[in-house]
Formats: sequence, C-alpha cells, structure tokens
Amino acid sequence: MTPEEEIAALRKQVAELTEMVAYLTKKLYGQKSEQMDPNQLSLLEGNDGVFSAPEQTGQQSSATDQVPAKKKRKKTRQESLSRHLAVKETMIDLTGQQCDQGHKLTSVGKKFVREELHFIPAKLYRERIYTRTYKCLECELEDGIAHLIQAHTPAALIPHSLASASVVAEIICQKFILGTPLYRQLPNWKRLGIALSEATATNWIIKSSQMVAPIYDLLWQAISAQRYLQGDETPIQVLRESGKAATAKSYMWVARTVKQCPQQIILYAYSKTRSGTFAQKLYQNFTGILQCDGYAGYNLLANSVTRVGCWAHVRRKFYDAAQVNGKTVASVPLTLIDEMFAHERQWQHFSPRVRRRRRRSQIRKLLKRFWKWIASAQVLPKSRLGKAITYAVDQRPTLDRLINIGMMDWSNNASERNMKRLVIGRKNWLFSTSPAGARSTAIWLTLIESAKANGIDPRAYITYLLKELPQQPDFADPAQLAFYLPWHYPGARHQNKKTTDKHQAKNAA
Repeated sequence: MTPEEEIAALRKQVAELTEMVAYLTKKLYGQKSEQMDPNQLSLLEGNDGVFSAPEQTGQQSSATDQVPAKKKRKKTRQESLSRHLAVKETMIDLTGQQCDQGHKLTSVGKKFVREELHFIPAKLYRERIYTRTYKCLECELEDGIAHLIQAHTPAALIPHSLASASVVAEIICQKFILGTPLYRQLPNWKRLGIALSEATATNWIIKSSQMVAPIYDLLWQAISAQRYLQGDETPIQVLRESGKAATAKSYMWVARTVKQCPQQIILYAYSKTRSGTFAQKLYQNFTGILQCDGYAGYNLLANSVTRVGCWAHVRRKFYDAAQVNGKTVASVPLTLIDEMFAHERQWQHFSPRVRRRRRRSQIRKLLKRFWKWIASAQVLPKSRLGKAITYAVDQRPTLDRLINIGMMDWSNNASERNMKRLVIGRKNWLFSTSPAGARSTAIWLTLIESAKANGIDPRAYITYLLKELPQQPDFADPAQLAFYLPWHYPGARHQNKKTTDKHQAKNAA
C-alpha cells in the first residue's frame, strides 16, 4: 500500500468513526422521536444529491405533492368520558319552600349547575363460604342410616388458598397492564388489609396461568389458521434457566393478526433462544403471508410461508443516516418513504381491494423513484447511509410484495406496538425468575392484549376466565373451551361491528 492509499484509507476510517460517534451521541442525548420537519418533505425534481436541504421560500410547500398529515381534533369532555360510567344526580333544594313574603313556592323545573367525577377507593373483604347440610329423617327411620345431603360447592381458583378471581385479576392487571412489579404492589395490599409476600403473589400468577393455558393453546391454534400475520421478537432475561447463565438472553416472540381481521389475536410465546428453529415451531401450522423484519431466523420458515417486509424498518435506517451535525436533513429516499406513509394513513380504513388499487396507481411510481435513487447512489458502504441502502436492497423482494397485498399494512408497527407493552413492563419488573414465570408472562400478555384488541375490558375478561374455568372438568372438550375465547365474550367489538363493503366503497370514493 502506497502512502497516498494509506492516507486515503485512514481518512475514510476517520470519517466513518466520526459519523459513528455523532450518531451514538445523538442516540444517547438527543430526541428519540423520528418525526420529520414538514418543511423538509418537499421532493425536488432532478435533485440526485444524497441530501436535499432547500431554502424555504413559500413556493415549495405549494409545489410539493406530499400528502399532509391530518391534525387530530381535540376531544370534548363528553367524548373523554366512557358512556358506561354510572351517573348519580344530586338535587340541591331550598331549605324552606316559601318566598320572602311567606307564600308557598311551586317547583317549575331544574337547572344544570356542573358535573363532577368521583372515585371510590378499592377495598378488601373476607368471604366465608359455607354449605348447608340437610338430612332425611324419614329415610333414617326406615334404614337406620343418616342420609346427609349438601349443596354443591364451586371449585376454588387455587385449592387451600385465599386467592379469589378478583384479587388475582387485580395483581395481574397491575403487573401486565400498569407495569407495576410485585414488590411495589405489596405495600398497597398491606394497606388494604393483607400482608402478601412476593412469593405468594408469584405463585398465584403462575398457577392461575396454568388454569387458563387451554385458552392460550386455542388462541395459538386459531392464529395458525389465519391467512395474514405480523411477527416480531425481543429479548428478555430469565434468571434460573437450565444450561444458561443468569445474564444470558432469552426471547419473547409475538405473532398477531392484521388489523382488518374481525377476530383479533395477539400471541406471545417464550423461547430460550432467538434461533430460527423456534420461528419454525411458532409458525409450523401457518400457511400464508407473514410480515416481519429482516432477521435471518425467519429464513428457516417453510416455503408455505410468504414473507413481506416492513417499510418502517427501512425508514428508521434512512432516518438515522439523515442526522447531520445534530439536525435531521431530509434525504431523497427518506422523503419518498414519508410520502408513501402519508398515502397509507389516508387509506388505512379502506378495504384491502381498494388499498391494493391505490398502491398500484400511486405508490408504485414512488417505489420506482426510490429504487432508481438507490441504484445510482454512491456512498461509503460502512456509513449509516450505506448500511441503510444495503438493508433496503437485501429486503427489496419482500418490500415490493406489499404493492399487491392490500390486507397488509405498509409497516409492521402493529406488532411492534404490542411488543412495546412487554418492553415497558420489562423496564419495571426487569426479569423473570424461572421459565415458568416467563411462560405465564406470555400467557397473560396474550389474553390481555387480545382482549383489548377485541374491544373488551381486559380486567373483566380475566376475572371472567378465573371464575368460570375452574368449574370446567380437567379434560374439557375444546369445543366447550372455545366459548371462552375473547371474541365470544359479551361486548366484543366484532359482535357490534357494522362495516359493509358499501360503506368502505363510500370512504374510498
């Protein structure tokens, strides 16, 4: 290597390391939002540069073909209150029903003054359950044997335990919905009247998850029968896992139905590893279209599974590459991707057929411009922009398929939002002590998130399951257990849904 070549290589390395330091510094101390300045979203015709930072003259905003984001209307007071809230009316009356002259007053109506919201604190009470005993005196006289008859007692949730469905449901909701770890719940339970230990609360969560495990298994079977799915995975920590150090990573996988499916399922599954063999297990009975990221473990899936990509992952890499001197400078590919998403936001409530038609007519030309720019870009392969381009090129076959699949969203953000529920909780409870605890986490998150996706109160649904399932036989018929799936619960969203093709066509017009 000549001195000139060595100097050029060192300068290239310095540029890459400088870019990496600036990127990591922004990741550590900068804003986390990936929103773009709307003034930088204009596409400049004929601009083949890596970045475009045009002067804002006022004409550019009118010349752009960027679809503007719709501003959300602020909710009114009545819209912010649930229609299911109980209403108590209080009438303020006169102490004496006479005027100043001593005449009797006659009521002619009432005037609304104000409305207030009240809170009733939670409280515990002890329920002592007895069964009344009877005996037949006549039968005893006939055969000399006392015939004692008792009423049938409903089975306990956990034998020889104080645990009731309502108490266990509250512990589960506080942990998996509010993200409150058990050790922070215990002081509140003590104030309410019971000195719970963390071990007892943990056992209640695990044993009750085993009670509802058949419903979890039915959901797994039901999601495998779907035609379209979205998937993701994230690391968790399990301390006492055989053959692994306490600091080693385990993983939680999520598979969910697409938003347009009438029966919503969000399935969490615990695995010791991120290996593709678990992806094979998770999707072994699935034959359809799966939307996921570019993780190589999904390459082991059978040929019966067609993979499609996620444009949010592609955008994230170009967004990171657009950070220059602490500011976001819109690049051509980033601007094109943002315009694709702006169109998709407008079409999110359209039927799959209409979305496919709109993508073919409007997004296809944006894709052609995107891939044309990618093919002509000359950047350092190890720079952030070079890595973003490499990722996009590697994922191109799966990304281009979305044009013809109107049932799929343009991104996999729905499954990532479901995974975020676990991540927020993980920041609070930190780890699972055992594989049994990790599996119970997967079961409860599946039931909670599936309940929310079907428009029902997860607390009410969990309490319902914990009351009803202990009364079922040990080997209940799956057809009977199917009655307890979320979409069969009273009030599930799909039972009252009245969306017709005519309505969708009206929206699409």
